[in-house]
Amino acid sequence: MFIGEYTYSIDDKKRLSLPNNFRKLLGKKAFVTRGLDNCLFLYPEKDFNGLAEKLGEPSFAKSDARGFARLMLGGAMEVNIDSLGRILIPDYLKEYGGLKKKVVVAGVYDRVEIWDEKKWKEYKKKMEGGIEDMAERWGDLGV
Repeated sequence: MFIGEYTYSIDDKKRLSLPNNFRKLLGKKAFVTRGLDNCLFLYPEKDFNGLAEKLGEPSFAKSDARGFARLMLGGAMEVNIDSLGRILIPDYLKEYGGLKKKVVVAGVYDRVEIWDEKKWKEYKKKMEGGIEDMAERWGDLGV
């Protein structure tokens, strides 16, 4: 399980270091793709394969299902984790996420999210402002 948040810098060669505990869970190969809320999602290979299967299930007759699958799968890139625990982030994904020099790497259960540091702070502040309401809604669901 991926948990926690860490701040790192993308180096001049577009490489991003990953936390040591995340490296162990990811293995030597992972998949990075467009995420929601303008972040990137990073998945271990087995979890990405499961996501791909789920995205392939919806009816191809539905435009939004096709579009979502195209963005998530067509925009995905296999990345190798080097001996120092770094991945190379492709330019088109760096642009999508608005990633500058400083980024936040956050563990979110089955995936890692990669955020531009400024966007992460703004998103977190917004979400923290409504945490009591969210807790009540989750409580209604038995969480």
